[in-house]
Amino acid sequence: MPKKMSFLEGRLRGGKYALKGAWILISTEPSIQVQSVVAGLMVLLGFYIGITPTEWMFQIFAIGLVISIEGLNTAAEGIADFVHPDFHTKIGYIKDVAAGAVFIAAITAAITGLIIYVPYFI
Repeated sequence: MPKKMSFLEGRLRGGKYALKGAWILISTEPSIQVQSVVAGLMVLLGFYIGITPTEWMFQIFAIGLVISIEGLNTAAEGIADFVHPDFHTKIGYIKDVAAGAVFIAAITAAITGLIIYVPYFI
């Protein structure tokens, strides 16, 4: 019988898997790579402009929202393709809904960015 892990050991192992998953996303998924570059540019712009701590909170939340939802979209598409590799209307629907969630998150992030940055340029 395998030794039961302590609570802390379980959390550390879970954290290891989470870091591995984040690395896989960033290193293999083109959409995540593009969004990471955009996020990096927005962070640099934030430092250059000197946005407020509150604006930083909103910007970081928006970046995290988009990249997280994109990761979930990637996972949903991977599962859908694994379960049913051929075209199927239900699988297409699932993929469209997941992509729609990314679109909503991206639009939300863009609006947040406009609210933060437009006043600095006016």
